Amino acid sequence: MTPIGTIAAGGGSKASPPARVDWVDYAKGICIVMVVMMHSVLGVELAAGEPGFMHGLVAFAKPFRMPDFFLISGLFLPLVIDRDWRIYLDRKVVHFAYFYVLWVTIQFGFKAPAFAAETSWRDAGLLYLESFIEPFGTLWFIYLLPIFFVVTKLTRRIPPLAIWLAAALLETARIATGWTAIDEFCARFVYFYSGYLFADYVFALSDRARRHPATALAALGAWALVNAALVAHDASEWPMVSLLLGFCGACAIVTMGTLLAHARRLNFLRFCGEHSIVIYLTFFLPMAATRTLLLRTGVVPDIGMTSLIVTIVGVIGALAIWQTALRLHAHFLFERPDAFWIAPKKTGPVLQAAE
Repeated sequence: MTPIGTIAAGGGSKASPPARVDWVDYAKGICIVMVVMMHSVLGVELAAGEPGFMHGLVAFAKPFRMPDFFLISGLFLPLVIDRDWRIYLDRKVVHFAYFYVLWVTIQFGFKAPAFAAETSWRDAGLLYLESFIEPFGTLWFIYLLPIFFVVTKLTRRIPPLAIWLAAALLETARIATGWTAIDEFCARFVYFYSGYLFADYVFALSDRARRHPATALAALGAWALVNAALVAHDASEWPMVSLLLGFCGACAIVTMGTLLAHARRLNFLRFCGEHSIVIYLTFFLPMAATRTLLLRTGVVPDIGMTSLIVTIVGVIGALAIWQTALRLHAHFLFERPDAFWIAPKKTGPVLQAAE
């Protein structure tokens, strides 16, 4: 079996990286916590009918939360994109497809009774089948990644600048068809492709931040002020502004990850980054359970504090579910079984994950 937290076809920039790249784990840790926070806060506020103090944090992170995740996902593609299609599809498509099918089934199993109560079991079944066309719930990220990997490999003979400009135009066009895969592809592919195309520059940015931490901190402060101001004035989603904020925010997260790795602080974020997909797959359950419990009992009257608790439990609860599954030998929940490989397994050291 292969751990979901490591993609055998991973890599770094065109020079071979170490087994783990420390700042990347910190950056992914920051991003996955922000993802859990977003779903937790918005879910609590929707159920409660009022916002809390966490709402501002979610709004601040919106311009860069997913752009950074996709940019990092493309960073480790240069070393492996030339592999033959069988291996490439195994590592970049079958791998994610297995976990999408498994976890959409698990998530749907929890939600199906409510769906059936509102309509019928027949409609609930149709909704499940539709999830293979329209990504279900929080799982759209791993639904979209294989599409990005395949499109990038298929377009290798096209001038990269043309691909990048087309992707940037798609983001700026604010495509809204109502279909998640189409809309999110148009909005996010430019960041994934930029990670792939400009990987060396991203690693160079990290190196500069490590060498000049004071300058990096000053740049982070300036970025935070500008990002907050544009969000506060509802300008963060304007055409071109959103693209610029996405890239600036992604660079900021790279810089934060580098500084934290250099200082060896907040190792919990690094651990979360190493297991970001584990958290992504499972946080929905402890998050939803905690939200329901707190709102029904009213034990925490403040909406902001409720949102914060739900976020923390969502992250820690996801890791607890993962550990429990391993102790119960339910490895198939987080490791791809042998039967679902279509190419020989990697026998050398596993390189940095490219979720």
